[in-house]
Amino acid sequence: MKELTKAEEQAMKYLWKLKTAYLKDIVSAYPAPCPAYTTVSTVVNVLVKKGFIGFETHGKSRAYHPLISQANYRKHAFGNMLNSFFNDSLSQFASFFTKENDMDIKELEEMKKMIEARIKQQKEKES
Repeated sequence: MKELTKAEEQAMKYLWKLKTAYLKDIVSAYPAPCPAYTTVSTVVNVLVKKGFIGFETHGKSRAYHPLISQANYRKHAFGNMLNSFFNDSLSQFASFFTKENDMDIKELEEMKKMIEARIKQQKEKES
């Protein structure tokens, strides 16, 4: 999967939220001041070429829809970040994440519960 620029990722976030949209709908989703219609059009066309967006033609208009789910892109982007910054080590990431983000006790306890639940699932799966 190809990487997205910040502008492409922003357009995708709006399209993921809208699910299906015409270009004018995507432009309208941006906060004021909205980027120029032609700027968003260029970004959307690049996303079509990269295979992130598909479209259906309705007369002279196109209804765009995501071809890649936000969850799949998030997983891909996280994998790249993990590889680039933490040598593919989740434990290095967890250490950085918990130390550098000044997490309070409540947040740490929530993470602990999630980890314990996942450990339980893995153990049951292995049994």
